Amino acid sequence: MPAVTVDNPLTLPRVTTPDPAVTSARPVLTVATAPEGFEGEGFPVRRAFAKINQKYLDPFIMMDQMGEVDYAAGEPKGTPWHPHRGFETVTYIIDGTFIHQDSHGGGGTITDGDTQWMTAGSGLLHIESPPESLVMSGGLFHGLQLWVNLPASDKMIAPKYQDIRGGSVKLLSTEDGGALLRVIAGELDGHQGPGTTFTPITMIHASVSPGAQITLPWRSDFNALAYGLAGGGSAGAERRPFHRGQAVVFGDGDSITIRADEKQDSRDNNFEVVLLGGLPIREPVAHYGPFVMNSHRELQQAMEDFQAGRLGTIPASGR
Repeated sequence: MPAVTVDNPLTLPRVTTPDPAVTSARPVLTVATAPEGFEGEGFPVRRAFAKINQKYLDPFIMMDQMGEVDYAAGEPKGTPWHPHRGFETVTYIIDGTFIHQDSHGGGGTITDGDTQWMTAGSGLLHIESPPESLVMSGGLFHGLQLWVNLPASDKMIAPKYQDIRGGSVKLLSTEDGGALLRVIAGELDGHQGPGTTFTPITMIHASVSPGAQITLPWRSDFNALAYGLAGGGSAGAERRPFHRGQAVVFGDGDSITIRADEKQDSRDNNFEVVLLGGLPIREPVAHYGPFVMNSHRELQQAMEDFQAGRLGTIPASGR
């Protein structure tokens, strides 16, 4: 980990460190440890935001860290066919391979730095599974799935699928080369990532070298979250410690700071962090299972539509 990298970050475009005299550093409000569980057919996950108040997450609903797990032969698992309505799922594969297929015709293989961005909108069925070759051989699997809410005006739009190859991710460096920044969606210091979103967000995977510190400009109207994928370090000017499997909520301001510990675990070369920010939707959220709507009546309608087959049917090739 990670799959998409460069030998020398200083060859990349560099993000300008905000001037502390004219910017406001975001303080750390809380650090929460993600509980562990299982998803789909039984693959291990960490529920990254399970212990964070929803008012700090908007427009995000949830995020699962899938793995990191080194499967033996015959062990790799995925999800069965299931429905979604009212939001977007973002699946980012750092190591390993997943095959996606949905009832709206979207799908493909995502591996080693690829992202699938599925806008469920009015509803569809989909499945995510390891390829037969990975099931036979076993191997490393590690990724994220993020759920991004849609505003009421977009909840019933037609489904959409984006296939974001790892090579299309915008790679940036900090001024001193101490961190490699992968902009998957949104914008950072004038640099745009490849993912297009209905809800304005920024999603970045940062690899911070041991002992390095990054301070990044951050839209003041966005919220700001960080999640440790691997290694350890601290957040904010106050250097609040956090590590693998912990999420950070930042307060108001227009810059965020992450620092990597001088010494990392023997299995981690860098402090690997996902940075997220989005424009809050500020609408009622009714969430049940695979549906994210604005009211309980809309949830009931989604279930009725699913049971009546109005969210799509499993393609013949998926049976």
